[in-house]
Formats: sequence, C-alpha cells, structure tokens
Amino acid sequence: MIFVTVGSQIFPFDRLLKAVDELVGNGTITEDVFAQTGYSTYQPVHYAYSAFMDRDAFREAEGKADLVITHGGSGAIIGALKQGKRVIAVPRLAAYGEHVDDHQKQLVSQFSEAHLILMCTDMRKNSRITRAIRRIS
Repeated sequence: MIFVTVGSQIFPFDRLLKAVDELVGNGTITEDVFAQTGYSTYQPVHYAYSAFMDRDAFREAEGKADLVITHGGSGAIIGALKQGKRVIAVPRLAAYGEHVDDHQKQLVSQFSEAHLILMCTDMRKNSRITRAIRRIS
C-alpha cells in the first residue's frame, strides 16, 4: 500500500493529490493508495482518503504502507523513516500557495542528498514522481 500525507498545514496541497490521482487513474500506480488530505480542496477519485486522522489512525495507515509519499515536513519524513518506510517527499512550494516560503525544498534536499529519501519537486506531466515511484516501488 502507498500512504500519502500532506500534513495539517492550513494550506492546500492539491498539486500532489492530483498527481497521485492521475497516476492511479492511468495505471502507473497499481497498489492501493490511501491519503490524508488535510486542508486540500482536491478530492481524489481513484483512491481512498480522509482529510484528517487522529494519531492512532495515522500510525496505523503509515504502518501498513510499503511506500510513503509525503510533503516536506521534517516530522512526516522522520516519522516514516523511523518506521523503516521508503519515502518520496514532495516539498510544498510558495509559488503554488502551498506554504509561506520554500523551506521544505531545502529540508527535503538535505534528506535526499543523504540518500535517505527520494525528492520530487517537479510533477508536470508526472514525470518526476512517476520515475521516483518506479525507482522505489
């Protein structure tokens, strides 16, 4: 299973949720997907989701996952790594109104350079996230 989490920031992260939905819809992702969508306005069509989850439900979903696709928050990344999960991190970017600045890009870059996660910043035509998913799944 793939667990997608966008955290609980008051900003939406529709860009990530749409990209994953397209990949499930076109058959690139064949595993079951479950997402925690937070304040995002996009509602996935091809996978199950919940806007918010309590800590126990979150841990249970993450525990079942073989792969975690997450926003670039340090807590989400470290939590997944501590559980031994393979991680693709997509930083929220200010240019898309996903955060107030691009600090997540710097953070995710550091984890990626340490070869702990795969980083995906460009999801146009899903090229980067598709390659990352194929590499890690």
